[in-house]
Amino acid sequence: MTLYPFTFQAMAATNEVQVHAATPEAARFAAALAIEEVRRIEAKYSRYRPESVVSRINAAAGGDPVAIDAETAQLLAYADSCYQMSGGLFDATSGVLRRAWDFKKARVPTERELGPLRVRIGWSRVERSENTVRLPEAGMELDFGGFGKEYAVDRAVAVLLEHGIEGAMVNMAGDLAITGPQPGRAPWRVGVQHPRRAGTVVATVDVSSGALATSGDYERYVEVEGVRHCHVLDPRTGHSARGFQSVTAIAPTCLVAGTATTIAMLKGADSGQEWLAGLGLPHLCVLEDGAVVDRTGGRPGGAC
Repeated sequence: MTLYPFTFQAMAATNEVQVHAATPEAARFAAALAIEEVRRIEAKYSRYRPESVVSRINAAAGGDPVAIDAETAQLLAYADSCYQMSGGLFDATSGVLRRAWDFKKARVPTERELGPLRVRIGWSRVERSENTVRLPEAGMELDFGGFGKEYAVDRAVAVLLEHGIEGAMVNMAGDLAITGPQPGRAPWRVGVQHPRRAGTVVATVDVSSGALATSGDYERYVEVEGVRHCHVLDPRTGHSARGFQSVTAIAPTCLVAGTATTIAMLKGADSGQEWLAGLGLPHLCVLEDGAVVDRTGGRPGGAC
């Protein structure tokens, strides 16, 4: 068995599928199926595509319910679980805040800008049934950005497994899942990106099954008067999460790992670490002051 890597563009990132296969043709076929599944999900749920399910729901805000299929209903049910478990911190209607935040400009939105947007946040007001969803107020939005990529990773891995691929990894911008150990039962060695040192890892962890995801303040952010403001936004205030540079977790699925780390970021350093420990997830946190808390058993980092 040989390891074959394939790169592809999706969800505004360069991503990778690595497949152990007997022939390059078999690897290419399997990788193409996984990539096709990722692109299907992007087309279906991207807020940037006017024909997507999410765009249709948002366009109908304040009007009639929008028909949805079983897959969308399951994702909305998952978003509801995250909202409930996080005490309202994980809110799939909080994407409206991006109207005030522009992470290409070094400025912080004013309360005059954020206030009218916060009143449009409210997952508890979303009206759902098995077949429909409705946003009750014009200007409200659903945003799958908090879990869409992670769901795509899991679906790509599921497709690989359905086609008999037992040794593969799908990595989308650092959020990844694997079908199982490599040949000979060897684990996959995964480097966790250092949030302040480009090209280095803060630790390397061995993963034989499941998934790994990271949330952090280092990819989309602005610095104003020495303070970093990142894209992980608290729906209560409209401002950035505080307490961590990054949070990484290992979980059975990328969806669980990704939402767990986002919720931890929103909870802050102390409550966030307690949250992850309570879930029983191996995790690695880089605190706001740069201190590293490693609960993965990983190796210290170095060059990528």
